[in-house]
Amino acid sequence: MIILIVIVFAILGFVVSNKLKTKFKLYSQTPLQANLSGEEIAKLMLADHNIHDVRVTCVEGQLTDHYNPADKTVNLSPDVFYGRNAAATAVAAHECGHAVQHATAYSWLTMRSAMVPIQNISSKVLNFILIASLFGGFALGLPYEFIGVLVVGSYSVMTLFTLVTLPVEFDASNRALAWVQNRNVVTPSEYAMSKDALNWAARTYLVAALASLVTLAYYIFVFFGNRD
Repeated sequence: MIILIVIVFAILGFVVSNKLKTKFKLYSQTPLQANLSGEEIAKLMLADHNIHDVRVTCVEGQLTDHYNPADKTVNLSPDVFYGRNAAATAVAAHECGHAVQHATAYSWLTMRSAMVPIQNISSKVLNFILIASLFGGFALGLPYEFIGVLVVGSYSVMTLFTLVTLPVEFDASNRALAWVQNRNVVTPSEYAMSKDALNWAARTYLVAALASLVTLAYYIFVFFGNRD
């Protein structure tokens, strides 16, 4: 059953991810009328929000863009950092949306950041149990019920993390779209492209959250669903 769940959501995740890459490539082909690069968009948005302690950097890879609250950096991939198109604008503004969240102590981002250490521990616990099960089953000398508590507890933390991530990502996109529109850095058609690109990016997080929920439900049923 778990294999089927993994396969279904792996396929769904691949479809959404591939669609996102296709949209990004398509919207990267139309030059931005304002002729601003992703780097310039990011710096402009940060300045407009009176954020002066966040650096904008270029990192290797494709769609590796992210905001790091630990060192206050907006990290943009080369296509976004140097790009002068609707796709680059959308991604750069979205990542700056996270910087704005951080600067304004947005509650969901604060919660998500606080959960990172716990989420990492939960992931390590699950990996340990998986490796132990591959090398001799559950020969850990632990009761089956206790292993169930570890698995369900750890996966519950990871699932909660994916759910908390949703409002963080959607809010960052909303902030980005509102800013690019109010600042008039995009035309109506470029705005539509930016919005579509961010919508597809959001769907990747939605698929991850749904996959985690379904997997958690499966583990709860396996360990605690047959007690009659």
